[in-house]
Amino acid sequence: MTDPITEDWRNGGFGLYLHWPFCAAKCPYCDFNSHVSREIDTESWRLTYLSEIDRHAALTPGRLLNSIFIGGGTPSLMPPSLIEAILSRIRAHWPFANDIEITLEANPGSVEADRFRAYAAAGINRLSLGVQALNDRDLQRLGRIHSASEALAAFDIARAHFDRVSFDLIYARQDQTAAEWQAELGRALDLAVDHLSLYQLTIEPGTAFADRARHGGLRGLPSEDLAADLYELTQSMAGAAGFTSYEVSNLARPGAQSRHNSVYWRYGDYIGIGPGAHGRLSLDGQRHATEALRMPGDWLNGVKSGRPEREVALLTSRDQAEEFLLMGLRLSEGIAPSRFAALSGQPLSLQRVEELVRIGMLAQGPDRISATAEGRLVLNAVLAELVRDLR
Repeated sequence: MTDPITEDWRNGGFGLYLHWPFCAAKCPYCDFNSHVSREIDTESWRLTYLSEIDRHAALTPGRLLNSIFIGGGTPSLMPPSLIEAILSRIRAHWPFANDIEITLEANPGSVEADRFRAYAAAGINRLSLGVQALNDRDLQRLGRIHSASEALAAFDIARAHFDRVSFDLIYARQDQTAAEWQAELGRALDLAVDHLSLYQLTIEPGTAFADRARHGGLRGLPSEDLAADLYELTQSMAGAAGFTSYEVSNLARPGAQSRHNSVYWRYGDYIGIGPGAHGRLSLDGQRHATEALRMPGDWLNGVKSGRPEREVALLTSRDQAEEFLLMGLRLSEGIAPSRFAALSGQPLSLQRVEELVRIGMLAQGPDRISATAEGRLVLNAVLAELVRDLR
């Protein structure tokens, strides 16, 4: 008899994330694992990626692969031949779902856009463009090295080669008014094919922006009230344009949700390959959290020596239940309490759920709870309340 906990990942599917850690320049707001390097030994990276794909395939034979995401860094700086070699090796190991989503993150500069046709020929079927802003003043403030006109030109090229194109914007920027964001978001919604990722600017520890803010050099950031107003404006305008806010920061037309990110949010299994990449894998009746060595050189050497991971941790029932809640309540569809109970070994407190429903933080249906629009604004507090009694 199949252990339901061992097979829990099937509720979310199976994906593969591959990290390319290099960028042409480091953006001052970015806390991702990205590095600027003048010289990159592409052949060494190719061999190392293929070796790690082989290793993970031996751990997860025969699984149906729902999604592949190549992120970074700036993966659109990778040679198309490298992308083709990676996808060919993945295809040799795992059966692909009929509707597999294969995404590449790309910067919308002219150099990257010139490669879009070759990426499509290599097997990429979805592009995620890091546009971030639609005016040059704010692009410069964000440290982006493309202009607004380059971004729009790259978007046109992307639409010519990919049926599915998403792009990112950052809002709640310095000196940004509600009227300015309304105009910019309206333009973005007119342009968008089927998916948008809209993130509020956050000042992350360890970034250049954090250092500037600490020394009083990052002026004009919005108040909490204005940031909340911008969020509500975003939801309202997107809904009126036919986009559903299916996750806190992601909006899509019906059927166009990111399948890869949905593997994360629905608490499926996913392989993480590349410097600093994280994974969740159910193996031998246990779910494991994996994290690769962070620095590019360390990771390359670690793969060669057979020790590419900084950590492989066994997740307890409580760990899994908390992660499931954390990820699942970001989705508008919410979570199934029965699945939570199976993971944790105990049900959610009915009293706490009913109280959160009463005060408008949660909505409840048959074996389903979800965060309301108000609940999403204070999601951390909602989560803390729900896990208070976990053992």
